[in-house]
Order: sequence, then structure tokens, then C-alpha cells
Amino acid sequence: MSDSLERLYLAVLAAKDLDPAVSRTARLFQHGPTKMAKKLAEEAVEVVIDAVSGKPDAVVRESADLLYNLTVLWAACGVRPEDVWQEMERREQMLGIAEKLPKSSVKLAGVAPPRVGRRPIVALQSRSLRKRH
Repeated sequence: MSDSLERLYLAVLAAKDLDPAVSRTARLFQHGPTKMAKKLAEEAVEVVIDAVSGKPDAVVRESADLLYNLTVLWAACGVRPEDVWQEMERREQMLGIAEKLPKSSVKLAGVAPPRVGRRPIVALQSRSLRKRH
């Protein structure tokens, strides 16, 4: 899998400076990280809708879109796929590959973290949850 994402990442880097009139990738780079983040969130919601609706073929298609948009955002942020793989390896050593790392390292020690306010929810442009396909 990582080879496919590596190839995708390199293709995104190669396409970012193309003509935005013909390249979706170049258009996303032209609009910047806010548009990229909105597209990523949109695709994530579409994956969820299709999963809940029991449409595995659509989940596959929308997941490919999700990974593409994630890769575009990585490139815009200067994050390389190997950075993510290193983090995955670090987490695997701590908890195992199938576990999500707690938000606080304090949780790892078995001590309850101090109560802090939740992060603010950032509203993206409102749009219907109905898919456009």
C-alpha cells in the first residue's frame, strides 16, 4: 500500500504546478489549504455515508478520492508519506498496529489527564449530505 501512496504523492507533487484549467491537483493548490481541507472532509463524509448505507463498491471509490485529497493536503503542508509511516511505526511499538494512540501521553501511563476544554469545532461551508453522483 505505501508504494501506491508514494507514487500518488510524487504524482501530486509533479501536477501541482500544471495548468489549473486542466489539472484538478493544480486547481487545489491554486485555491490553497482551506479548499484542500474542505475537499478532504467532503470525501470523508461520502465514505461514511456509503459505509452506513452498505455500499462497499462506493466505499472503495470514495476511499480512493479520500486518499487522493489527503495526499494533496500532505503535499501542501510539507508532510511526506514517510513522515506518516514513521508515526505509524512509533505507535505500533507503543500499542500495537491496530490501536489508536490516545490524545494524551498521560493516558498511556494510566493516569487520567487533566480536564481541558475541547478543541473548537470549525464549521466548513454548509452542504447537503446527499451525494452528488
